Amino acid sequence: MPRLVRIAGPALLLVVSFLSLLAALKFGGGADAALLADPGAVVRFGLPMAQLLFNIGAAGTIGALVLVCFAMDRDKPEFNASLDFAAGAAAFWTVAAAATGFLTFMSVYLQPVTFDDNFSELFGSYLTSIPIGQAALVSTLIPAVVTVLCFAVRNRTALVFVTIFAAVGLVPMALEGHAAGTSGHDQAVSSFGLHVVFAAIWLGGLLTIVFTRRTLEAGRIGPILSRFSSLALVCFVVVAASGVVNAQLRVGTFDNLLTPYGILVIVKVLAIGALGVFGAVQRRYLVAKMQVASNGGRGYFWWMVAAELAFMGIASGVAAALARTQTPIPQVLITATPAYILTGEPLPPPLTPIRFITAWDFDILWVVIIGFAAFFYVAGVWRLHRRGDHWPVLRTISFLAGLAGLFYITNGGVNEYHKYLFSVHMLAHMTLGMAIPVLLVPGAPVTLALRAIHKRMDGSRGPREWILLAVHSRLAAVFARPVVAAVFFVGSLWIFYYTPLFRFAVEDHIGHTFMIVHFLITGYLLVQTLIGVDPMPYRASYPMRLVTLLATMGFHAFFGVTLMTGTGLLAADWYGAMGRTWGPSAIVDQQIGGGIAWSVGEIPTLALALIVVFMWARSDTALAKRLDRKAARDGDADLSEYNDMLAKLQKQP
Repeated sequence: MPRLVRIAGPALLLVVSFLSLLAALKFGGGADAALLADPGAVVRFGLPMAQLLFNIGAAGTIGALVLVCFAMDRDKPEFNASLDFAAGAAAFWTVAAAATGFLTFMSVYLQPVTFDDNFSELFGSYLTSIPIGQAALVSTLIPAVVTVLCFAVRNRTALVFVTIFAAVGLVPMALEGHAAGTSGHDQAVSSFGLHVVFAAIWLGGLLTIVFTRRTLEAGRIGPILSRFSSLALVCFVVVAASGVVNAQLRVGTFDNLLTPYGILVIVKVLAIGALGVFGAVQRRYLVAKMQVASNGGRGYFWWMVAAELAFMGIASGVAAALARTQTPIPQVLITATPAYILTGEPLPPPLTPIRFITAWDFDILWVVIIGFAAFFYVAGVWRLHRRGDHWPVLRTISFLAGLAGLFYITNGGVNEYHKYLFSVHMLAHMTLGMAIPVLLVPGAPVTLALRAIHKRMDGSRGPREWILLAVHSRLAAVFARPVVAAVFFVGSLWIFYYTPLFRFAVEDHIGHTFMIVHFLITGYLLVQTLIGVDPMPYRASYPMRLVTLLATMGFHAFFGVTLMTGTGLLAADWYGAMGRTWGPSAIVDQQIGGGIAWSVGEIPTLALALIVVFMWARSDTALAKRLDRKAARDGDADLSEYNDMLAKLQKQP
C-alpha cells in the first residue's frame, strides 16, 4: 500500500472524528450555551472533544489486547508491537479520562479555575464523594493501571484478565453517562455497555493492525486480517443490535427521527451500515486474495482500511455529540411512588399466570449472548455434519432447550417482576442454578467446540486453544471434584442471601447480571461433575457423586425451610417498602420464595440422582460387556489363570 495511506489512515480518523463532532454539536445543539448556567465555550466544546479522545484511547487499548489474546503469535514481533501499542493507547486514554473528569466538574462548578485551597478541596470532594466524580476517578485510574500492566505482563493467560480489567474501565461511563438518564435504565445500561465495548474492539483492532503493519508484512497479514474480519463481523452485529435498542429508548417514535437528535442517529446508522459493507467486501474478496497471493488485493485493502477509518471517524464523532444532545422524548412527570423511587420504573400490573407467561422485558445483553451461543452451537453441529461426523440429535435438543429456558428467565415475565417479588427472584435463582444446567450440560458444548473449531498451527491461541487450556488448568481440576463444586454451590447460596451481595443483586442492574452469571456457572459446574460428558481432568466415582448430590439436596432443603419458617424480612427496605397494592405481603412472599427454593430446587436434584444411577448402571453393563468380549477373544484367559492359581494352592501342603 502507498506509504501516504498508511500514515494518513489514523490521521484521517482523528480529523474526520473532530469535524463530525463539531458539525453534530452545531446541528444538534449539544454545545449551545445554557439559558441559566453556562460553563463557557471551552467546557461546552472541550468536554465532548475529551470524551471523543477518551473513546478512541479506550478503543485502541481494548482492541489491541483482544488481538493479542486471540490473533497474535507470542513468538513473533507482532505480539510485543501490539502490546506496546496497547500501552501507548492506555496512556492516551488515561490523559483523556482525566481531562473528561475535570471538564465534567467544570460543567457543574460554573466558576473560573483558581489555584487556591477552596478549589482543590471542592474538586477533591467531587472525586471522592459525588457519584459522577467517583466514576470519573475510576475511569482514570483503570487505564492508568492498564498502562503499567501492558508493559509489565507478557503472559497470554494473564493478559486475558488485563483485557477484562480494561473493559471494566468503560463500565462507569455506561452507568453515569447518557444511558443513566434514560427511561428503561436497565435496558439502557446493557445496550450502551455492549455498544461501547464492541465498538472499541472493532475500532481498536483496526488501529492495531494499522500501527503494527510493519510486523505483519512477512506472511502474517493474511491470517491476522482473517481473524480480525471474523471478530469485526461479531462486533458489527452487536453494535447494530445494541444501537437499535439505544435508538428506540432515546428516539421513541418514527416521527422523532426528523428531530435533530433523530437525524444524527440516522447519520450514525448509515456510517455503521457502510462499515458493515466494507467488512463484507473484506471477508468475501480481499482477505481471501491476500491469503492466496503475496500481494493479491493488498493495495485495495489498505485503501479500504483508510476509508473504513474515515467512516469510523464519522460514527465516533456523531456518537460523542449525541451524548451531549437533548433527546426528543419529552420528560413525563411520573408520580413518585415507592416502587418508582426504588427501581426507577412504575409498579407493573398485578402478576397473574397469563401475564407471567406473556410479559416480556428484554435485556439486550442476554439476547446477544444466547443468540450467539445458539448460532455457534448449530454452526458447529452443521460443520460436523458436512464432513460426515455424527453428533447426537438429543444433545442438540437438550442444549437448545436450556438456552430457551435461559432466554425466558432473562427476558420474560421473571425478568419483569424479580425486582418487586422475592418469590420471583428465587424462582429465577433456582432455575438458573439447577434446572437450566441440567439441560445445558448434556449438550456437551465443550466437546462440540473441540471437534468443530479448527486447530491453530501458528502459535497463536484461538477459541479451541483457550478452551483446552481452561479444561486442563489447575482450577478446572479443583472444580472437577463434586465435593468442591457442591461446597461452592451451597456455600455461595448462603453467602449471597445473608450478605450485602443480595441487596446489590436486587438494587443494581450490574449486580443482577452478576447474580445470573454466578449461579449459572456454579450450577453448571456442579451438574458437570455429576453427569457431564465433556472432558474433565478428574472423574469421581458414581458412589461419590450420589453421596455429594444427596448432601447437596439436604443443605438445599434446609435453606428453603429456613426461609419458609423465618419471620425476618431480607432486604426489608426494598421488598418491604415497594408499596405493592397487589399480591401477598412481603414476608408471605418471602416464605413462598422459600417453598420455591425447596420444591423447584429439589425437582432437578431428583432428576440428577436418577440420571447418575442410570449412568452407573449403564457403566456396569458396559464393563460387563467389555469383559465378555475380552473372554471371547482370549478364550477366557483370566478365568483359566485363576483356576490354575487355585489348583496350585490346593496342591500345597
